[in-house]
Order: sequence, then C-alpha cells, then structure tokens
Amino acid sequence: MDGIRVIRVWSYVTRNEGFAKRILDHTSYMMAATLASLFIRRVDVIIGTSPQFFTACAAWAVSALKRRPWIFELRDIWPESIRAVGAMRQSRVLDTLEKVELFLYRKATAIISVTQAFKQNLVERGIDAAKIHVVTNGVDASRFQPLPKDAALQQELGLEGKFVAGYIGTHGMAHGLGTLLDAAARLKAVPNGDVFRIILLGDGATRAALQARATAEGLDNVLFLDSVPKEEVPRYWSLLDASIVHLIRRKLFTTVIPSKIFECMAMAIPILHGVEGESAEIVQTNGVGILFEPENGAALAAILQQLHNDPDLRSRLAASGPPAAHRYDRRRLASDMLRIVEKCLPGASTRKPLNPERLSDDAAK
Repeated sequence: MDGIRVIRVWSYVTRNEGFAKRILDHTSYMMAATLASLFIRRVDVIIGTSPQFFTACAAWAVSALKRRPWIFELRDIWPESIRAVGAMRQSRVLDTLEKVELFLYRKATAIISVTQAFKQNLVERGIDAAKIHVVTNGVDASRFQPLPKDAALQQELGLEGKFVAGYIGTHGMAHGLGTLLDAAARLKAVPNGDVFRIILLGDGATRAALQARATAEGLDNVLFLDSVPKEEVPRYWSLLDASIVHLIRRKLFTTVIPSKIFECMAMAIPILHGVEGESAEIVQTNGVGILFEPENGAALAAILQQLHNDPDLRSRLAASGPPAAHRYDRRRLASDMLRIVEKCLPGASTRKPLNPERLSDDAAK
C-alpha cells in the first residue's frame, strides 16, 4: 500500500458491547502482532498506537525482543476512558491496568500525544515531559475540500430544501448521540420545524438503541445511514449545512480533540461543537463553529435554529474553515512526526535526515 508493507494478523473481532469481549479482542491482537513480529528481520523502531491499549503492550514486547527503541503514540488515555463512559467500575482490574499504563509510558523511548492536555495528564502523573511530544490529529487536504451539495444523493435521501445537520462517525457510548435525538424532538415542535433533518451515519454500540428510540418517539426528522467506504464519505459531508460534534460531559473528554473537526474545517462546514476543553478552544479561536453545552439537546436545537435563520453567520463560519484546516494538514504533521522518529533511531546524530515527501498521507494518521 503506497510503498508500505502491511502485515495483517488474526484477532477476535467484536463490537464494543462488553468489557470482557473487548479485552479478548484487544489481547488476541496483542499476542498475534507480537508473534508475527518475530518473523520480521529488519526493524529500526517500533511505534505502538493507543487505542487500543494492548497495541502499546505489543510494541513494548517487540522492542524488548528486538532491542530497538519504541514510540508510544497516545490517542486516548486508557483505561481512564473505560471509567469515563461507565463501561467498568473502579476495581482491582482497572488498578492493575493503570499500573501497566504507567509502566509503558516510562519504558517508551518517546511518547507522541495528539493533544496538549494528554501531555499535561502524563506530566502530572510523573512522566518526564522531555520525552513527550505533541502532534495533533489533522486532515488529508487532498481528500477533504469544499464541495457543492451532491444533488443525486440529496434527492435519494429526500433532503432537497431541507436544513441538514449531521453526525458522521462511531456511535459509541462516549458520543452521547441521544442528545441529537433530544434536539430532533424539540425541532419537531417549533414553527417551520419540518425544514430540519438530522442524519447519523456510522455504526457502533449504541446505534440499535438510538434507532429504537427514534422509532418509538416518531422522530421522522432523523435519518440513520449505514457506514460507507471512506472514499464516499466526502459526498455525505457535502450534504451538511452543519456538522455536530459531541461527547458526553466527563472531565477526561475535555482533553480530547475529535479528528472530524479538521475534516469539517477543510470542507467549509460549520461545526456545532458539544465538547468542552481543548477542542472547543480550537473551534472558537478559528471561528469555525458554535459551542453548545454537552448533553443539552435544548441548546443544540436552539443553535440549529439560529444557524438556519442566519445565512450570513453560516457563510462566515464556513469561510473560516479551509484556512484553519491548512494548519492541520497531515503532510505538515507527518513531517513533525518524522523528526521525532528520527531522533529515536540508533545513531540518530549521524544519520541522514529522511525525506518527508516519501511519506504517504496515511503516515500521519
């Protein structure tokens, strides 16, 4: 794939519908990946990405077996995120996992965090700040650009003449998508409420419950769409007059930066942002969206009406997106990450710098 050798290994795949099954999924991959690494001869550096957490365990094990440096790419504070969504109560298991987590941070040659808040979390827990670098999520600017509404898709879904807001992504416990249904219920009751449509595209642990609730409450202004191949996603983004980004209100999630905000910026889609913390600062500072209180369907319904009634506001928010997205282009971020990787390589001071132009866009993911 684009000059990158991809080795696929078996794992027990399951939905996020229970702690035990997910742990089995994660640990099966950890063991299979570690075993497969024994048959790879030349390795200069190992990178383990979390989530899921046990991928980092595999990276540490391979590093020890091959005596090579390893980098922990931190995309989630796990297992704290399990506790945050209520998937598991405080227990000896969680205590043990947190000890393993800290062990991995200490053993990593370097840590690459996707948020400043994650870095601060680790520093407060005793991890050396000098080994922690921040490379945020970003956007593939070649794939995500402003597009006119896809007329054929708009007609197919019955969205002509409608004000369309939507959520595209995982329907997980952390996302609190019931808030979107709360807003949809309120919009049905307002004058001219039939102009609004909310689409939810994707899959996840809560999708079935959300669909059942929408049916029970007669929320015919909500459309559930199945997941589509990634190359088709921009067509669906093009339908949106506003993109809804939401996480349930938990302290941990103030440290999270949902990657979809960068795709929305690049496509000039105004963002309705129901996440507190670092990501809210990005949205507000760049003037690309409107903030609302997490888990507050009334507030979401109100700003949907505000945005519908103020086309000038929509235009200003949309126009601010692409220039802001340029600062988060994955090629730029890939170069930043490459410099960190180079510093971890054996004999880094005498090596010739690698050429970032040879990286594929996926290298920055």
